[in-house]
Amino acid sequence: MSEPALVLNKIVVAFGALKAVDDISLTVKGGERRAVIGPNGAGKTTLFNAITGVRPPTSGRITFEGKEVTGKPAQIRARMGMSRTFQITNLFPTMTVDENMQLALRGTGRGKFSMLGSIRLTSEEHDRVSSALQMSRLGERGAVAVNELSYGEQRQLEMAMALVSNPRLLLLDEPAAGLSPAERHMVADIIRSLPHDLTMVLIEHDMELVLNLVDKVTCLNNGQMLAEGSPEDISNNQLVQDVYLGKARADA
Repeated sequence: MSEPALVLNKIVVAFGALKAVDDISLTVKGGERRAVIGPNGAGKTTLFNAITGVRPPTSGRITFEGKEVTGKPAQIRARMGMSRTFQITNLFPTMTVDENMQLALRGTGRGKFSMLGSIRLTSEEHDRVSSALQMSRLGERGAVAVNELSYGEQRQLEMAMALVSNPRLLLLDEPAAGLSPAERHMVADIIRSLPHDLTMVLIEHDMELVLNLVDKVTCLNNGQMLAEGSPEDISNNQLVQDVYLGKARADA
């Protein structure tokens, strides 16, 4: 049985009297693919921010590969092997795909301040950039400026930038948000093709997409754990249907 890659123990993230995340505990095994779902305001992105160090928890404990990281800043967690994407694209639009990749690579390494001058990648770093772009289906787009990419390609580039550091834990925050059906299928194919030993946690509103990609699902509502189980268990859970899937249909 795989050792846990990520353990959350009674995590609370409070903004004053409001608990955006309220007493969440979960364990993600090494190599597992986990989805975190729930309606808007459920606390999903806040939970991601706690895991990655963007917003430290108010209370509770976070362990990554057996090491406590609760109080460690985001850049330290990234160097330990965590990487993430965000809901909103976070790219340099006038720079090329390759230049964005180079900045992402150097931003997690000891040579990050070399980005103030010209960037000269080693042969190994070139290979990492090339590999991440290939995995994200952008292998032929390196010389293209980001503002010339489609929105779907920009989301693919964000995934490539998250992969270039060779993470062991990848957190994807709504990777298919705003994409066309064809682009969502592309993102699903990319996620499905990633190395099986890469532990992955993703937030996604597209239920049809997410339930076919993961091993286990955690459903949040109002910052609390509502349900947890296999994709089949969650799709058949009446509470999830009422609180999440029913709302999704009502909003459609």
